[in-house]
Amino acid sequence: MAVDLRRNRERMVREQIEARGIKAPEVLRAMRTVPRHLFVDEALQAQAYGDHALPIGHGQTISQPYIVAVMTALLQVKPGMTVLEIGTGSGYQAAILSEIGAEVYTVERVRPLYLAATKRFRDLRYYNIRTKLDDGTLGWPEKAPFDRILVTAGGPEVPEPLLDQLADPGIMVIPVGQSKRSQTLVRVIKENGQIKKENRGAVMFVDLVGKHGW
Repeated sequence: MAVDLRRNRERMVREQIEARGIKAPEVLRAMRTVPRHLFVDEALQAQAYGDHALPIGHGQTISQPYIVAVMTALLQVKPGMTVLEIGTGSGYQAAILSEIGAEVYTVERVRPLYLAATKRFRDLRYYNIRTKLDDGTLGWPEKAPFDRILVTAGGPEVPEPLLDQLADPGIMVIPVGQSKRSQTLVRVIKENGQIKKENRGAVMFVDLVGKHGW
């Protein structure tokens, strides 16, 4: 079983990620390293490396591997950077960022998911990930500014508190759209006091719920 899962992980990277044009070596290495099957329920582990999202309970999902790779590549994370993630979920995306060498601060609003992810990080020895149970649209102001911010849920706009907590220079990646579950992936670049927004294609995420979300 373990050998099959390792082979499935390698096939995932080769066929779902590299074949679609993602070449960033740090992203490919991280996705080859993090055991995705340990971030889903045991009954779903055989499906963990498939080209699709999977449910993790409470109306949330673990994103499709390709989407995780796309968002990570757009962030352009380097070792030693501080990264704020909004929407811990299963913890898989935070583990990918951790594997690259970032100091990760991740916020989850659903208590059972927060508790499960916190335990998972501890069990897998991801000691550079810090977790918080809170409204993610408010960010983590006492730890700001952040070199990078990644939002793994879709809201109607870019939350102003997150924009304020983004370092200059800094990059944020967030799904944004006026229709729930149908958004555009937006990369926000802050540099020299200026904000630039780039649309990076249509995506579909769970709702970003909070004071500055839905």
